[in-house]
Amino acid sequence: MRQLSNTSPLLFQSDFDGTITVDDISFLILDKYARGDWRAVLEDYKSGRITVGQFNTRAFRLVNEEKAVLEDYVLKNYQIRPGLSRLVDYCRQKGIRFVVVSNGLDFYIRAIMADLNLDEIEVYSASSEFGNEHIETVYRSPDGSLLDDGFKETYSRFFMGKGYRILYAGNGASDAPAASLAEHAFATDSLVTRLDTLGVPFTGFTHLDEIVDSLKVTYSA
Repeated sequence: MRQLSNTSPLLFQSDFDGTITVDDISFLILDKYARGDWRAVLEDYKSGRITVGQFNTRAFRLVNEEKAVLEDYVLKNYQIRPGLSRLVDYCRQKGIRFVVVSNGLDFYIRAIMADLNLDEIEVYSASSEFGNEHIETVYRSPDGSLLDDGFKETYSRFFMGKGYRILYAGNGASDAPAASLAEHAFATDSLVTRLDTLGVPFTGFTHLDEIVDSLKVTYSA
């Protein structure tokens, strides 16, 4: 049984869309407000023809709506996987730093976290700028330089460079590189198949409560 008192501190790095939330919030927004075939852009991303940065740039340039309208829509339609508060509370109790690192957009992640009274949680994601009749998105590394891909693993490596051991939770193929770097990975949905293919050990989950239960078994107080 591992000890939480290890001299190297633990950090729980969680994806957001499809991991903390049930649905991908970006997709909800794009389905409702995109003026054009954003799913054709999604297929380009899934096939590897474009990066995640290029996907967000092209897809959200199809959205011309005020931030307040989008936030209102998101807050009326998001669903959280059961157990988020319990997971955050467990990490607080055990001195595990909890951060969200997401390919999603800052404005809706922060709106949801505030709605859940979890706005003190660290969030690293694509920044969004409203205006010019569309939304501009950009990713930046921990040192402020522009990124077009590899956002999640870049932050994992940054945290590891600061001496943290990483616990990781995710749901999709874009989580696989970061999950592969973690001391322990938790996977759901398509990340399960991806990590199986890569031979990366993980613990599966459906609800976030299951992660807490696993941590209680794996890590002692």
